[in-house]
Amino acid sequence: MFDSGVSFDSFPANGSEATNDPSIVPSGVVRQRTLKTSINCTGIGLHSGSKITMTLHPAPANTGIVFRRIDIAGGGALIPALWSNVSDTRLNTCVSDAEGATVSTIEHLMAALSGMGVDNALIDINGAEVPVMDGSAAPFLFLIECAGVIEQDASRQALKILKRITVQDGDKISTLTPAHDFSLRVEIDFSSAAIRRQECFLPMNDGAFKTEVSRARTFGFEQDLAAMRTAGLGKGGSLDNAVVIACGGEKILNEEGLRYEDEFVRHKTLDAVGDLSLAGAPILGHFHGIRCGHGMNNRLLRALFADRSAWTMVELDAQRGSAPLSYAAPRLLAAASA
Repeated sequence: MFDSGVSFDSFPANGSEATNDPSIVPSGVVRQRTLKTSINCTGIGLHSGSKITMTLHPAPANTGIVFRRIDIAGGGALIPALWSNVSDTRLNTCVSDAEGATVSTIEHLMAALSGMGVDNALIDINGAEVPVMDGSAAPFLFLIECAGVIEQDASRQALKILKRITVQDGDKISTLTPAHDFSLRVEIDFSSAAIRRQECFLPMNDGAFKTEVSRARTFGFEQDLAAMRTAGLGKGGSLDNAVVIACGGEKILNEEGLRYEDEFVRHKTLDAVGDLSLAGAPILGHFHGIRCGHGMNNRLLRALFADRSAWTMVELDAQRGSAPLSYAAPRLLAAASA
């Protein structure tokens, strides 16, 4: 299990201070990045239905991505976005701290932070769920672009996959294999005629995340809504933040239709990017998911880190042919490799 090694008492009250002296990092070494300035948004929680305000702040090098529940008394609960802190994967990815404070539905925001190369950020949130916005990662990408991204005075390391790691649950399979860069292949297969079998391969470089998957929205089936709400899920879901397949499985209820012909599998790919970013470092490897979901993605990371011979840390340098999409803080992995 990772220990960030960060003294969270050092966070300023608004999270706005971040070091930025890249000149002390040797030339040719890829540097960590954070936001240039703070930025906020307000929206509805997909599952809670609650109105939530969230502010993204810059953070010092080697912080990683950390959520701060500012609605909790005593200065707010701090929850690092790490695979080891995942506590629930029912239709979303939820992280928690030792005292039981949680932040759910983090996967779209985490995918956007990864896609924009943000290693370090403090995320203030006044509720237990990241707002769903339009059901994709695009609004979060827009926020990050508006805030800007700057380099920091620390080098970035990556998690290099050394051997094949696979987890399986019936017909659900998730695998990581060695590769020079980070890429994903995701396959889904539904009985619904509106979806059927779809496959997406995405080499995560050259802005592919933004252009190919960031606008893909979460989706669900009309006949499942009542059961979801009985289970306390989907209370904030609507046609404004999800693609809904009508009873019978042949028709999309959204009047505007789909953003991509294969939007469903692209959204599953987006989810995988967000879930895998909880590894705590850029991944150098290939992910293959067959009927995968949040639970399988987290199980895969747990299996990976349970086998110390399956990974190693490498320093990223600017001479690499292409940079991986998924980023996070090297110090988080330094603790694991000790």
